Amino acid sequence: MSVLALLMHGDGVSRSVAALLLLMSVASWVVILWKAWLLRGGTRDVLRSIAAFWQSPSLAAAEQKLAAFDRVQLVSPAVAALQRMATDTANTTLGTSGDRSQRLTRALRDALHGALRRLQGGQILLATVGATAPFVGLLGTVWGIHQALAGIAGQAGGFTIDRVAGPVGEALVMTAFGLAVAIPAVLAYNVFGRAIGRIEAELEGFAHDLLGLFGEPQAAAPLPPARPMPVAATPLQT
Repeated sequence: MSVLALLMHGDGVSRSVAALLLLMSVASWVVILWKAWLLRGGTRDVLRSIAAFWQSPSLAAAEQKLAAFDRVQLVSPAVAALQRMATDTANTTLGTSGDRSQRLTRALRDALHGALRRLQGGQILLATVGATAPFVGLLGTVWGIHQALAGIAGQAGGFTIDRVAGPVGEALVMTAFGLAVAIPAVLAYNVFGRAIGRIEAELEGFAHDLLGLFGEPQAAAPLPPARPMPVAATPLQT
């Protein structure tokens, strides 16, 4: 029996479980398609964007080059933060206070966190669907078997296998439905997580290089004054 026929013959609990599984499936597939489009270039676009930045003669030229390589705006926020640092010289707020190295660290950290939030979007949904969909389907199966056995017990004519096989088989469709929802979500979560990890490592290395190049070098701490060496006393010559 198909899922549609099962919904037509099921009660409110069975229909609610099936509707929840359908909603979880639609939500997970929307996230899968969106993240597949977002990560379609993977690490390649990030590496090409970073290479284009280091081959540029200036920050303005780097921003123009990144427009052709950084399609999902993962590297550009860090470069835009550098551009704002170069043009903003007035220290009028707490956000612009401190030395250049501190302000650059804060700006690069905000840009990196913004890119990582975009990359991590939807991962929690995929993990939740992959972890809970089988149990939701199992709930529908248990409830369907309970209803089928209760209905058979109330019928006359005794307990036979043909009366049990049909209703129980229909109830097991819910478990298969739950697995069909969970398996794509788990696979997508693992594939996307690996790609996000590689991109995150490249972005962190790029931000570290920018901080080392454009941040002000820290002044070396002065050496403590040399302490005079004690002179050993010598006995007087007589």
